[in-house]
Amino acid sequence: MESVQAIKQRFGIIGDDPKLNRAVEKAIQVAPTDISVLVTGESGVGKESIPKIIHALSHRKHGKYIAVNCGAIPEGTIDSELFGHEKGAFTGATQTRSGYFEVADGGTIFLDEVGELPLPTQVRLLRVLENGEFIKVGSSKVQKTDVRIVAATNINMFENIKKDKFREDLYYRLSTVEIALPPLRERKGDIHLLFRKFASDFGLKYKMPTIKLDDDAVDLLLKYRWGGNIRQLRNIAEQVSVLEQKRNISAEELRQYLPDIGSNLPAVISDKKKEGDFSNEREILYKVLFDMKSDLNDLKKLTLKLMQEGDSQQVQDENEGLIEKIYGSSGDDIDEADIDEDELNVLQIPQQNSSSPSQEEKDKYYFAEEIEEEETLSLQDKELELIKKSLERHSGKRKAAAEELGISERTLYRKIKQYNL
Repeated sequence: MESVQAIKQRFGIIGDDPKLNRAVEKAIQVAPTDISVLVTGESGVGKESIPKIIHALSHRKHGKYIAVNCGAIPEGTIDSELFGHEKGAFTGATQTRSGYFEVADGGTIFLDEVGELPLPTQVRLLRVLENGEFIKVGSSKVQKTDVRIVAATNINMFENIKKDKFREDLYYRLSTVEIALPPLRERKGDIHLLFRKFASDFGLKYKMPTIKLDDDAVDLLLKYRWGGNIRQLRNIAEQVSVLEQKRNISAEELRQYLPDIGSNLPAVISDKKKEGDFSNEREILYKVLFDMKSDLNDLKKLTLKLMQEGDSQQVQDENEGLIEKIYGSSGDDIDEADIDEDELNVLQIPQQNSSSPSQEEKDKYYFAEEIEEEETLSLQDKELELIKKSLERHSGKRKAAAEELGISERTLYRKIKQYNL
């Protein structure tokens, strides 16, 4: 078995980071087997090197090696690309075509960006992994294939599984062994080494002296976050090699090629605040309105009963529970400072020796009329009522009404059209 250092040299892998060495070591160990491997890591870390190592050190090294970028193939044609199709299977299928799994029989297939596979294709791939069988598009004939699958992804597979974008059973089939490649920002000792290698390569390619960085420029290079990883570092080295006249590069000159250096700090971004926030706030608002409506109805009932039966001690005792529900305490404990002027007017009903109030007094307290026992609690009706009142209050001005209702003017306009206001 070749050493890790020899393999890195053979496949052009630069760096001596422990995490990188561990990833290469795992690739060497699993290569002689037929175990499915999942390579994980951010975009640009060099995941494509691992399946090449695995294929070259396996007993399949004389078979075909096919790399497929799953994210670059349209959803409508990916089944045909992977599994082939029969003549006439779909519009444009003028002849029978062999898919990658048929062509690579006895070899290795590298499925890059496997997390982008559509769900129907995932089902087909799972069947290949389980028993080596597949069916061409437009055919009913089951075919066999003997293929080693190495997959790679730069996305969080568990998040995709939670969102039902990736099958959990397929994930565990693919990741019998998982090899994780570290991002460049975690390989501080390799950054300058890689830059020098790229600068030397581009110096030879463009027939010009190799650029060099001063100490401050090297320090800047190490502090940068490198969101694009090795791919971004290579591009920066090429730009500086071609565009700079001087061959000794300072930190200020290098800074011009590092995009958004001020914003390249780690950030914690939560994706939990989703579309449900507004719905939750609206539900709370409706609950408050329903509670207010219930309290108002109870208050109307109490007022009507007091007007009809007088203000005797017996009536007060009977309605003590109702008063407590409305004001949070019994009638004797009500603090007038906690009751607004309208509520005081309701409670201060004129006394006429405990006799029933006159018609004139009943008219004065017009709000204490007979109440409907069953009132609709439809959210749609309440929403319509609130919008009408707000528009009337603001003389039809949508902007002011929208601010009062706590919604956007666009939403209010849509509601006006919905209710034909």
